[in-house]
Amino acid sequence: MAHLTGGERARYVQNMFDRIAGRYNLMNRLMTFGQDMRWRRFVIRQAQLPAGGSLLDLATGTGDIAFEARQAVPDATVIGADFSLGMMRVGQQQSTGAQVGWTGADALNLPYADESFDAVVSGYLVRNVIDISRTLNEQFRVLKPGGRIVILDTSPPPNNVLRPFILMHLKFVIPALGRLIGGKQAADAYTYLPESTQAFKTPPELVALVQQAGFEQVAFKTFMFGTMAVHWGEKPRSVAQPHHTQQKQEQAHTLSL
Repeated sequence: MAHLTGGERARYVQNMFDRIAGRYNLMNRLMTFGQDMRWRRFVIRQAQLPAGGSLLDLATGTGDIAFEARQAVPDATVIGADFSLGMMRVGQQQSTGAQVGWTGADALNLPYADESFDAVVSGYLVRNVIDISRTLNEQFRVLKPGGRIVILDTSPPPNNVLRPFILMHLKFVIPALGRLIGGKQAADAYTYLPESTQAFKTPPELVALVQQAGFEQVAFKTFMFGTMAVHWGEKPRSVAQPHHTQQKQEQAHTLSL
C-alpha cells in the first residue's frame, strides 16, 4: 500500500477514498479526538483570505476545510477540488454543500488559470501524491502574487518518549477503529494511513520542498504531539510565470451528481 509508486499508487489512493467516503468524517473525529476541527480553523487563519477573495481547497474530500473558509469569509469564492468524486458527493449533500464550488481535479495538473486564487489550502494531500514538488509547483502557479499556501498533513512521530505510544496508536488503534467503523472495505485504508504517515517527510523536510517551489516566509506549527503539522508560505509579489492559461481552463470540469 504505502510502498506503491507512480500511477499504481495514485489509483489505489483514489479508489481508497471513494470507498471510505461515507464514514470519513466520523473516522477523522475519532482518530484525532475531535482536534481536526481546530486544525482546520488554524489552516483558514493562516490562509489570510481577504474579503471577497478566492480560495482553492485541494484534496477537499467532503469539504470540511472549504466550509470553514466560507464560514470565516462569507463572501469568498471557495472551490473544493479532489480526484475522489465519491468524497465530494458526500460533501455536496451537506447542508452547506451549495456554498462551495466542487471540481474534479488532479493535484499534479490543476485545471485552473495562472494566478487564479488568493489562497490554496490542502488537508492530507501532499502525503498522498506521487510527486510532491510538482503539486507544490502547480499550487504556486495558480496563486496570485502575494497569495498564501497552507498545508495540513500528518508527520512521522518524533523521536521522543512518546514515540512508542504514538506508534502503537498508529499501528493498532487506528486500523482497529477503521475495521469497526468502516468494515472490511475500510480495513486496508486505515492500515495505509499509518504506513504513509511514517514514510512521509518531516516538517523541516517539507519546509525545504515548499521553499524550493518558490514560496517565501515558509513556517510550520505541529499539533497532537508532533504527529500533525500545518505549513504555510507566501508567493512573492513579483513573479514571472509562463502563460498557459487557455490550456488549463479547457481542462476544468465541474462535479455533478
